[in-house]
Amino acid sequence: MKKSFSLQAPARRGARGFSTRAAAVAAFCILSFGDPGFVGKGFAHARESLLSIATPFEVGASASGNYLAAIVAGAERDTHAASTFFREALRDDPRNRELTERAFVAALANGNMAEAFDLAARVASYDKKNGLANLALGVEGIKTRKYAKARAALAKGGLDRKHDVTSTLLTAWAYAGAGDTRQALQTADKLKEDPFSVFRDYHAALIADLAPNARAEAEKRFKSAYGSERNTLRLVDAYGRFLARRGSREEARRVYRAFDDLSPRHPIVTAAIADIDAGKPFSPLVRTAEEGAAEVLYGLGAIGGRQGDELASLVYLRLSLFLAPDNSLATITLADIYERMKQEAIAIDLYDSVPKADPLRINADVQAALLLETLGRTKDATDHLQSVIAQHPKDQEALTALGNIQRSRKLFAEAADTYAKVLALQPQQDRSQWLIYYYRGIANERRKNWSQAEGDLKKALELFPDQPLVLNYLGYSWVDQGLNLDEAFRMLRRAVDLRARDGYIVDSLGWAYYRLGHYEDAVRELEKAVDLKPSDPVINDHLGDAYWRVDRKLEARFQWNHARDMNPDPDDLPKILEKIDKGLSDASHPVASDQTKKNGG
Repeated sequence: MKKSFSLQAPARRGARGFSTRAAAVAAFCILSFGDPGFVGKGFAHARESLLSIATPFEVGASASGNYLAAIVAGAERDTHAASTFFREALRDDPRNRELTERAFVAALANGNMAEAFDLAARVASYDKKNGLANLALGVEGIKTRKYAKARAALAKGGLDRKHDVTSTLLTAWAYAGAGDTRQALQTADKLKEDPFSVFRDYHAALIADLAPNARAEAEKRFKSAYGSERNTLRLVDAYGRFLARRGSREEARRVYRAFDDLSPRHPIVTAAIADIDAGKPFSPLVRTAEEGAAEVLYGLGAIGGRQGDELASLVYLRLSLFLAPDNSLATITLADIYERMKQEAIAIDLYDSVPKADPLRINADVQAALLLETLGRTKDATDHLQSVIAQHPKDQEALTALGNIQRSRKLFAEAADTYAKVLALQPQQDRSQWLIYYYRGIANERRKNWSQAEGDLKKALELFPDQPLVLNYLGYSWVDQGLNLDEAFRMLRRAVDLRARDGYIVDSLGWAYYRLGHYEDAVRELEKAVDLKPSDPVINDHLGDAYWRVDRKLEARFQWNHARDMNPDPDDLPKILEKIDKGLSDASHPVASDQTKKNGG
């Protein structure tokens, strides 16, 4: 099956502040919360949205009713409702410790910081070693510059300093805020294990960079961290800024260019290179102890979000933004988490809160437009993108997002034209363009311009040989037309080798066998595809057809009924119903079917 590609732009600019190399840290981060069980399943999504109709809710008079409503809201990841209902339930039972703790977590996840800190103090009064409560109180102490108070709270909640990266680095920043650079560096150096080395040296460098007489130490630590990890945006930006400020602007340019080679056109990197070229001054990435502590929490929140622990990430990012509310990267990362939790309204609000002049604002606008499309608001999404493009006609991400929306709406000619504009902005071809050629190839194939589509898909493979998505699409298209069959099957088998767990690609190979009348081979591959993607109606429909051809007719009708119940494409449903009623005609030839085209773009 030639599966349509996601509406997302080719690269998510902004939410990739820390690399997966640091993912080992995530396993230890939760230790600073103590037992994570109390966190529950997470809370998300304030109903009010700047771009959507508010969905109000009423607080009941019953304490038990409010409590149950809070539990339901928490299960639905609605932080606004959960925090509101827990607050009301707590009014009626203020000494209930479990309720206090749940209300605290909900308030913190929703960003109600004053309420969260008040509840944290109450939790810590009866549970003196509560990790999350003491973490919150430590952050509050750093924000108010009561650094001794912050260290005391972090010491109560933290575990063994060798393993507690959160409390250790926050304590180091509390010492830095008090002007004790030596003790701050010694505290950071308690993180001796390899998984923490980059984090340790990165923050030690930031701490030393704030001190008036520790430039040599900062340089040594930056070099150590950068030597171990060159794919981390925040580290690259901090090191580049450090180099530019000390007069090594060409070296700073090389650092930024090296990152650009790996992840082209990141807005922050592009802006930094432009500032170097223009001779503009640079400020440190971190200018205060509060911002340094916020950087710790942002990094951990970004890592945790990618590991699937959304609530821990919400907590870290809320605390980070409390300390450094202007960190647009943290805002976009938070929005990305809400987006992945299917809480589109609050994600749109967060994207909309990024300042207009910020380098990441275009990225935020693109992501907001894609979410509007997800919500079925196609005109709003298109208008939003067109407005961005009118102001920034050379922005490739906005144009690509518009092309993706056009393609999803089956406006294939318009999509192909939009992708052509993207390619025209890059006269020098590089590997990153493979995705645009792939997208345009899909659009051209779907508009029945095969000669152009074939050229685009071949170009995508030229730029990125053995790219499984392109191998799958081009290989299947050839089989579908009876062209280059040996090469087509080689491509499909190679795509399956590269993406053996991708049900759509395995389905392509199975359906290609079916189209050529190799029914036993088709059954073998399509059964694998169904195991990988059991809820896809097209794959189930394909397996039903293959079963019929090998005289497994009872199983065929079972698969067709299964496909019917899975909300298939409206164009396919009548065909499925007819097969359930009459089966497949023995006179029909599978090559005549155009069924797989539905997911071609």
